[in-house]
Amino acid sequence: MAHELAIETRKLTREFDGRVAVDGIDLAVPRGSVYGFLGPNGAGKTTTIRMLLGLLAPSRGEIRMGGYPFTRDDRQLLRGVGAVVEAPSVYPHLTGRENLEVTARLLDVPGIRVTEVLGLFELTNEAGRLVRTYSSGMRQALALANAWLGRPRLLVLDEPANGLDPAATRRLRSLLRRAAGEDGATVLISSHVLSEIEQVADWLGVIHRGRLVYQGELTALKQSKDGSLEDIFLDLVGPAGGVA
Repeated sequence: MAHELAIETRKLTREFDGRVAVDGIDLAVPRGSVYGFLGPNGAGKTTTIRMLLGLLAPSRGEIRMGGYPFTRDDRQLLRGVGAVVEAPSVYPHLTGRENLEVTARLLDVPGIRVTEVLGLFELTNEAGRLVRTYSSGMRQALALANAWLGRPRLLVLDEPANGLDPAATRRLRSLLRRAAGEDGATVLISSHVLSEIEQVADWLGVIHRGRLVYQGELTALKQSKDGSLEDIFLDLVGPAGGVA
């Protein structure tokens, strides 16, 4: 039985000054899954994610969100998407609560939801502080809270555990499982921490030198190959393929 797809790409390609960064990849991210997106440093993960969010135009190829064609000019399909990409996007001159209130007004969600996500990411006691005084881990937690504020149907996270301490990482792991399990959201997560992906993902895509070298269920991959996810990953991309 075919899986209904939250994200689908066809021959998605991006070139920079004649260099191919993403080379004709066909992503298939099942709805309601936690999809781990892995690859060595410079493999094309962040470039792919930026195209999926309309931050970067593809050179060629097609993107579909929930079955509908998506282009940078069609922002409507992004209304149900929460994302954290690269550096946390927060306003340093505002407090933590004020940052979330700005997003709440844009999404038209009730103010009580701000209080809820502050508690979920254990930022309640720091909510009145200016974000410029936050540590890097607190900024990352705030960016994650911001992404989850509207209970998005699709959550796209690029290195979400950066700067988080072990307790916060565990809370994030629990949130991702609940988002896909209880709330029915789809999560696309890129991370260099293979052990974290192994604990939360049920589907996996591995990109190497701009090409998708594996895509499928994580359990099926582990049944077909011996060793940990790290061993399997290195077998797919070669011994020089460090994750980043």
